[in-house]
Amino acid sequence: MSPPKRQISENDAALSYMSKRRFQSNSHEFTERDVLELAKQAYEKNPVFGIKPEKCALLVIDMQDEFVKPHGTPFWVPEATRQMPRIKRLLEFCRNKGIPVIFTAFARTHNYFDRPLTGKFMPNRYGELGSKDPSWFRDGNIWHEIAPLEREIVIQKPSYGAFYDTPLETILKNLEKDTVIICGTLTNFCCGTTARQAYERGFKVIIGSDVTSTDDPALHEAELKTLRKGFAMVLSTDEIIERLRV
Repeated sequence: MSPPKRQISENDAALSYMSKRRFQSNSHEFTERDVLELAKQAYEKNPVFGIKPEKCALLVIDMQDEFVKPHGTPFWVPEATRQMPRIKRLLEFCRNKGIPVIFTAFARTHNYFDRPLTGKFMPNRYGELGSKDPSWFRDGNIWHEIAPLEREIVIQKPSYGAFYDTPLETILKNLEKDTVIICGTLTNFCCGTTARQAYERGFKVIIGSDVTSTDDPALHEAELKTLRKGFAMVLSTDEIIERLRV
């Protein structure tokens, strides 16, 4: 009796199709199906680069009271609060490993004159709520469960990306780091923007898939796919720690 035939999955069929197309690639012609299959596969692949713990720094992005404290502001990200145990675990591992930890926070800097001018027009300011508590985003207090140690740096930033109008790049270069590990919130705003800025400055970028959060799960996954395709290696907390154990 002959063995049952293995059912061919959609992914198997796509790979088989692309293999045949690569065999014929000397034609220099790519169909719409070709390019869409290539793109689909690239969204699922991680970049390949070496990770040296001694060259890494952990960036904890905006895990501050306004985003983490339950019910505290309209900007609260519930998933950020739920992820706190994993973030603490990653943070403590890096501290014990001697990997520098750098925090960022939105805060009052330069009397707010260093903000992008058009920020006030953006819907995420929730203008419909009227005047807001003036203490919000003033002091940049990191959530107490992961309070920075005395020697750790807290960068107060005026916009989404941690490199925009801050000394972060200089600090990383002086620390002789070439790789940044990103955790925090929001995935598709401050974390994603920081990842892109780091990539553009020549840093290797690692994004923690289960230690970054946003206010829409679908957009979290979409952002991770985009980062994976063009900017960063996307790993879980367990995978990050395993890579750093060497």
